[in-house]
Amino acid sequence: MSERVYLDWNATTPLRPEARAAMEATFDCVGNPSSVHAEGRAARYLVEQAREQVANLLGAEPRNLIFTSGGTEANVLALSPRLSLGTDKAPRDRLLISAIEHPSVRAGGRFPSESIEDVPVSSSGIVDLAALQKRLDALRATEKGVRPLVALMHANNETGVVQAVADAAEMVHAAGGLLHVDAVQSAGKIACDIGRLGADTLAVSAHKLGGPKGVGALVKRSEALHIDDPMFKGGGQERGSRGGTENVIGIAGFGAAAEAAAKALAPSARRMAELRDRLETMLKAVSPDAVIFGADLERLPNTTMFAVPGIKAETALIALDLAGVAVSSGSACSSGKVAGSPVLAAMNVAAALAVGAVRVSLGSATVDRDIDIFINAWRNLVAGLSKGRREVAA
Repeated sequence: MSERVYLDWNATTPLRPEARAAMEATFDCVGNPSSVHAEGRAARYLVEQAREQVANLLGAEPRNLIFTSGGTEANVLALSPRLSLGTDKAPRDRLLISAIEHPSVRAGGRFPSESIEDVPVSSSGIVDLAALQKRLDALRATEKGVRPLVALMHANNETGVVQAVADAAEMVHAAGGLLHVDAVQSAGKIACDIGRLGADTLAVSAHKLGGPKGVGALVKRSEALHIDDPMFKGGGQERGSRGGTENVIGIAGFGAAAEAAAKALAPSARRMAELRDRLETMLKAVSPDAVIFGADLERLPNTTMFAVPGIKAETALIALDLAGVAVSSGSACSSGKVAGSPVLAAMNVAAALAVGAVRVSLGSATVDRDIDIFINAWRNLVAGLSKGRREVAA
């Protein structure tokens, strides 16, 4: 097979060398982190070291970080009516979700369906903060006692558009609500400080930033915030928030990946933005009618989602894959299907255009040659489709 080019880093990332080394060094750690003997303490040390490494990436206190099996579990753990702050134990009875959230958030966690409401987004993919403010005001004025939890992602996994999380946090807190932020796509790519964002809880995933699959974390901004109904009850691990023996090997890899991502954050972001801009310039040269979603907004430096009228995503993905290029049509969490994007639907993108949406996402190992190979494959795809249309017309 010819050289393969991987441009689907938003779906998952290759394992960083630092993560691989940390995991290999943990293979012979036989202790249970909850055991008090020397072997158990050695395992506990690895878990707590990783907790500090991941917390440092997110500007959080290590004691406020709960390890989970991934971003999905972290989101579901946070989306609970039974989040209490200090001595305030009254349940959250309304969940407001932006229309472009990841499926694990859109499912609503442990809120009943009748308590879940959508917050619309603009045609460019930015959450409508005016609509959010209006709904928060209405809940406070006409439904006395309603206590909202709002879910707003930091950066969209499909378009890469970065949301005004800090502004949303200010209005949510003024209304007596709490804010959960899905930072799975942003952590390790752009600055993601839970304090500066104003999020009360924040979800991250190891395999999106160079760590192993199957491990993530939920971070709390304050130790006073409690999850009163943990999903997994058992031996009291993770300060009672998540029962079950910790995945020591995966957690060690997560910590090493987070530390490596933090060290390289600024230069990596600059380099990926340069590559992304080069890709988009070359793409426009081949397909001048290409629509790049969110092009005029702040986006993740590695993400381009585009569509060309008349070219279906399914056709494009198959052709690019045969040419040795791996890209996607949006979220990887859709059972491997090439389906219409709910994100683009929420942005009111015409169905005829949305059906052609292709996502290209870069990473730390992406180089100029990868961009050249993608553009060459895209040029061949466009030329082949044009030739086929001419032959049909003839």
